[in-house]
Amino acid sequence: MSRSVAVSTTLPNFALPTVRGRLTARAPTAGHTWFGVGGAADTLFEPADRADLAAFLAALPAGFPITVIGGGANVLVRDGGIAGVTIRLARRLGGLATEGDEIIVGAGARHLSIAHFGAANGIAGLEFLSGIPGTIGGGLRMNAGAYGHEISDVLVSAEALDHAGRQHVILRDAMGFSYRHCAVDSGWVFVEARLRGKRGDPVAIAREMAEIRVMREATQPIRTRTGGSTFKNPPGQSAWRLIDAAGCRGLRRGGAMVSPVHVNFLINTGGATAADLEGLGEEVRRRVFENSGVVLDWEIRRIGRHLPGFEPAAPWDESA
Repeated sequence: MSRSVAVSTTLPNFALPTVRGRLTARAPTAGHTWFGVGGAADTLFEPADRADLAAFLAALPAGFPITVIGGGANVLVRDGGIAGVTIRLARRLGGLATEGDEIIVGAGARHLSIAHFGAANGIAGLEFLSGIPGTIGGGLRMNAGAYGHEISDVLVSAEALDHAGRQHVILRDAMGFSYRHCAVDSGWVFVEARLRGKRGDPVAIAREMAEIRVMREATQPIRTRTGGSTFKNPPGQSAWRLIDAAGCRGLRRGGAMVSPVHVNFLINTGGATAADLEGLGEEVRRRVFENSGVVLDWEIRRIGRHLPGFEPAAPWDESA
């Protein structure tokens, strides 16, 4: 069993507090993301538990740059790395428990693990989570969804820590959910969610999850280095249809490629940089705009700094 070690790390003009979890300076991030690319985080913090995280946040000065990552899906870390502190919520904040027809989950719990836990406890209605990559913390932030359902359909409440480490309980109707979005302050860190299902037969639940797995394997490049769906669906349209109509299937840039299996997925074929992936995504957006007049919005969260020479903003995109 591993043991948490107290570490003190210093950034320019500020000494980070001592913690019970792990603080790592100049920490590589590529191994923490599905794409397998990206520069180093100035400092990576992996809290031992919620109390450790709350104390850490309370000790930071106002406005200190914080970035939160979970399972590493739906995120692209740029090649220049991430400024400030990157907080990684994983297994230590991934607990699972039941209360009647509800499951209380830590923000670091994977969607797939939640679905399996529900099945094992005879709680139905959460099977769709098995088709969503990543962890529930990120799922809350983007109102993740799959197969006709979204997190907002099953959420009872969420708990988050604000900039000062204070805890807040946020009821579902106060989350400000919309398509792939929630309105909770982006600086708050989700630490827990309460999900409501319904009583069901564990065998039937497992069967539905198996069907979802088969469907995903047949229609998505799940065995490659990818980050999940790349672009949001425009109102009344499908992003993948627009991308395909623009002739982007199999399009390449460096080690990045538009998946031939599902064109709304970018994949790292080996040796791609974050600039390859983001640049390819921008080329897809440009071609879709020229072909259809529709500007695709990124669903994958792009974080961190560009290396010199990268041009992130497309001149045709008024929203850039």
